[in-house]
Amino acid sequence: MTLSMYQASVPVFLRALHNLQHVLRKGEAHAEARKYEPSLLLQSRLTPDMLPLTRQVQIATDMAKNGCARLAGVEPLKFEDNETSFTELHARIERAIEYIKNFKADQIDGSETREITLKMRTGEQHFEGQGYLLHFVLPNLFFHCTTAYAILREAGADLGKPDFIGKP
Repeated sequence: MTLSMYQASVPVFLRALHNLQHVLRKGEAHAEARKYEPSLLLQSRLTPDMLPLTRQVQIATDMAKNGCARLAGVEPLKFEDNETSFTELHARIERAIEYIKNFKADQIDGSETREITLKMRTGEQHFEGQGYLLHFVLPNLFFHCTTAYAILREAGADLGKPDFIGKP
């Protein structure tokens, strides 16, 4: 049996975003239990030259929603990147999840060779669909989800590997 582009993308993206939301809830609960302003965590970073928690979540959701759209050959839904609270980040993740759920297998399957061009700060990057999914979207999605997890874990949130991995 072969793995389709849809199976390798949509369910993986949805699980990653659900797990990210779970991790954020635990981080927010940690701040509330310690009686400090939860929004302090939103600007936390692992090192001064890394992006803060809010931006990690924004990029993770962009990777998933934009990945689906580009594999399906449609223009990605734009988000404003203006979240300033956990409530707004949760709403962003929910919007991304609902958007991703609307993609059907027949839109994404067969996209292995679809030409995808990204305009980056460093210039254009050209991909075929399968390479885009396997070598750009998935690594970036998991990098930013992992970094969000690490920021919250470093801040003292009661998180472990099962929180990141989630339930099968």
